[in-house]
Order: sequence, then structure tokens, then C-alpha cells
Amino acid sequence: MSVLKNKYLKFIKKQETSGNNFRDKFNQLNDYLLPACFEIFKFQKFKKKTVVVSLSGGQGAGKSTLAKIFQIILSTIYKLKVVNISIDDFYKTSNERKKMSKFTHPLFMTRGVPGTHDSKMLYKVIKKLKDKKFKKLTIPKFDKSKDDRFKQNFWQKITKKPDIVIFEGWCVGAKPQKKKDLIKSINLLEKRDDIKLTWRKKVNNELMINYKKIFKLIDYKIYIKVPSFKHVFRWRLLQEKKLSLKSKNKSVMKTNEVKRFIMFYERITKDMMKNFKDNNIIIYLSNNHKIKSINIHD
Repeated sequence: MSVLKNKYLKFIKKQETSGNNFRDKFNQLNDYLLPACFEIFKFQKFKKKTVVVSLSGGQGAGKSTLAKIFQIILSTIYKLKVVNISIDDFYKTSNERKKMSKFTHPLFMTRGVPGTHDSKMLYKVIKKLKDKKFKKLTIPKFDKSKDDRFKQNFWQKITKKPDIVIFEGWCVGAKPQKKKDLIKSINLLEKRDDIKLTWRKKVNNELMINYKKIFKLIDYKIYIKVPSFKHVFRWRLLQEKKLSLKSKNKSVMKTNEVKRFIMFYERITKDMMKNFKDNNIIIYLSNNHKIKSINIHD
């Protein structure tokens, strides 16, 4: 346990920025993170195969941080081989989105929503990770500060068959809405820039077909429940501040840009916040970004 605590504290320290320290580090670990990982371990042990664990939740909820902590716990205590993948790393290149914005709808230039990921590549990667006859592969990495994919020599290399794949992303597991629910605009972005509903219909159709196929590969689901949508904006803004501190001289979004950016995610995020009960583990966050409780369902 001392080895785990050292690794955990070392990672947390790297994540902390000035004026934004993690609270109740050990209580969070003992009360919530360790029990959640024990459930994942039990599930993988029962299945005796590579298990894909989804980790979803609103922007800025802490998915990437939590995914890394889960990886540390599962590999340290249970000696499992864990691979972390993010749906964000499968965004289409800037040039691909330029074409999509030209021929489908201008809003597809902005990364985020279903349709802006390379869904074929993502499906193939997860299938290969789950394959009994595993062969080494590389997984793309996306540079958000440049809004484009890293060159291949920076991609994640997977050489051994994983026991667990943690698949994180804001829209992972999202379901399409009914067509009638798409009609009413939910923010200024939809009202002004998607008058004919072309963008939101395409996004919904992607969820219905290509993303449904990907999400069927998930074996175990975890959802991070934020207190309200206003927290999504607040915490996403915090992410940008962290990025600016870590990536000097790289462009990051300002407050007004984040406000607009969040509008792209609003429809699906709010729908997921209403319909999250079918997850195996639900992690409830408090207003100050701490885990306040978890619900575990078999």
C-alpha cells in the first residue's frame, strides 16, 4: 500500500497547479477510488479477458486524471496490465475537419461532437485491443493546443495484451436523441448557426450508427456526475488555465471562447446528465470538485 500511496501522491502533485490543490487526497483514495477499482478488478477476474471500461462525464469533470489514477491502482495493487485511451486522441485532423466543414456543415470545423472523430480508426483500435490474438499497435495522440494530431512517432505504443482498457471521453456511451427532441435549439450556437438543424441531425445520426458500434465494445461503464452544467463551463475553463501553465507559448482558449466551445457539447452533455442510471459505477462530484459519493451497480 505504501508503494501505491507514493505513486498516487507523485501523480497528484504533477496535476496540481497554483491555487488548485487536490483536497482530502487519502480519504478520496480510500473511500471511493480503491472500492471502484476493486469492482473493476472483480469484473475482469470473472470475465477472464480484456475488459473495456468506459469513463465518461462532462467537460472538466476530471476523466483523464481519474483514468490515470485507476491505472495506477489497478497495475500496482492487482498487477493488471492497463491501457488508457481517450476518445479525444481520435479526433480527425484539422484538414479532415476543414473538408467536413465545407461539405457537411461549418460547425464541424470545431472538434468535439460525434462526427469529428475518426470512428473507423477508433473501432479498429478497440477491436485489436480486445483481440485474443493480440498484436502490438500504436494509438494516435491529439495535441489540443495545436488542434491537430501529433506525428506518428509521438503515438502511444501498446506492445502487450492489456487486461483492462480504460476508454475515457465526454461523450463515451452517449445515446442518440429522438428526432423531435432535436427541433428546439438549446443555446445561441444552435439557434444562430444551425438554423436548418443540419449539424445536430448529422451528430445524432453519427451516434445512432458509427458510435453505437463502438460503444457496443464496452464491457463496464463508469459515469462521473457533475452537479450542474454550469460546473462544466467553470471546470473546462480551469482546464485551459492548467494547459496554459503547462504549455507555455501555446495557444489556449479565453473565457468567451470556452463559453462558445461548451455550447458544442451542451446538448449531448445535458442528455447524458439525465440518463446515466445504466452505468455500473456512478461517481458523484461536489461543487468543489471532490468525489462526494459513489453508487455501484452489478
